[in-house]
Order: sequence, then structure tokens, then C-alpha cells
Amino acid sequence: MKTLTQTLLIAMFGAMSASAVYAADAAPAAPAAPEAHPKNWTPPSEKIYAQKLSDQIMAQHPELLSVTFHGTPPGMTDGYTMFAGSYHDRIGNADDPDDIDISKKGITIVDPRWHRPNDTVQKFVMMLPLRDAKGNNVGEIVLAYKNDAAHTKSETQFFLASTHLRDALAKQIPTFGTLFEAAK
Repeated sequence: MKTLTQTLLIAMFGAMSASAVYAADAAPAAPAAPEAHPKNWTPPSEKIYAQKLSDQIMAQHPELLSVTFHGTPPGMTDGYTMFAGSYHDRIGNADDPDDIDISKKGITIVDPRWHRPNDTVQKFVMMLPLRDAKGNNVGEIVLAYKNDAAHTKSETQFFLASTHLRDALAKQIPTFGTLFEAAK
């Protein structure tokens, strides 16, 4: 049985078949699948020290949704990638231009993620230069914080929390190369 809307549509668009109208009403278009992010690095089979640090950070900081480490793995030239993090399936993904800027230039991005249609949870993202124990910039660390009613903070508070975490982490990174050694 046709609904009034279907009858009107058929009358208005006589060239369109009734089956096309029914199909349009019955099955809304599926969202397009996200494009696969290209891989440019394959991690070693054993867990590396950076992954151990990522796992520790996530265990110690329930306010975080994720943590990721970015940079150019040893042996690569200009091959910026995510080399450790809480999203294991993304390890080895080529970095986006903003990630590369942070690694190369040592800048910080404060990203409140307002009005992002693809984000399914409210979050606040801090993208900071990763530092070693000597204070050298050796890549990037991205910290995604929960930003819901239970975890809300000001931009200043997110900034201070993330720089404190990053600076404490630097003490555990003797050199950039250490991040790629087998975890002990």
C-alpha cells in the first residue's frame, strides 16, 4: 500500500518508477566508508618501548581516550608515521600534515574538537612535540582527553595537564632511538 508521500512523488515524477521511490523510502543511503589511511611503516613483531609507554599512560590516566606517538622511525627518511599508540590498527599510518608540522617545527596544537561531525564522543585533543630526557624534540605525542560532563576542563587546564604529562614522560626517554627498542 502506497503512502500519501509516495503517491505524490510518483505523480510529480512520472518518469521515475514506483519501485525507485519505494527503494528510496525503504533504504536510506549508507554512509560512505572512510578512506583507508595509507601505511608507511610496519612495526616490529615484538612490543617496542614506545608502545609500553603508551600502554602505561592509558592505564594511569583514565581521563584519556587515546595517546599516540608520531615521528620518523629509525632507518626512514622523511617518513612520518604513528609508531605507537592506543589504536593498534593505526600504528604505521602515514602522518597528516599537522602531525608533521609538530614533529618538524616543535609547535603545539590545542584542538577542542568543537563541531566535528565524525567524532562520536566529546574530546579535547592536545598535539605536542615529544621530547627526550635532554629536552630535544624527537617527534610528536597526541593526547585525546574525554571532554564530557564528568571530565570537562578549560583549554588552559587541558594544556597544563598535557604538558605536565609530556614533560614527565620525557624523563623516561633517554634518546629517540630508545623508543624503538624492544620493551623490557
